[in-house]
Amino acid sequence: MIRFVFRFWGLLILALAFILFIYDGARSIADNSLRLYKVGDVWSSIHQNSLLMLQPAIERNVAVWLWDPVIQTVLEQPASLVFGILGILLMMIGRKKKPLIGYARD
Repeated sequence: MIRFVFRFWGLLILALAFILFIYDGARSIADNSLRLYKVGDVWSSIHQNSLLMLQPAIERNVAVWLWDPVIQTVLEQPASLVFGILGILLMMIGRKKKPLIGYARD
């Protein structure tokens, strides 16, 4: 059951990554320059207040050093790339085990 959930969410996130990739491509062709939609832009267009509350929450509860080099770098990356990697990781976590061939191994 848990593998199904990982595969399901991985497939949905991969579909989102593909949609964002097509959107970036169409926008780049229309503008005659490379235009990439960033993770921070996606998050702020969905729910800006949670993005604004994330920094104080991370600095107060987790670690001060985690915000600037790690999370801010992720928020500045292209959304299609980040969601693609996340979707692939979830699909790999939820993949089915390969059947054993021959003698059973312990």
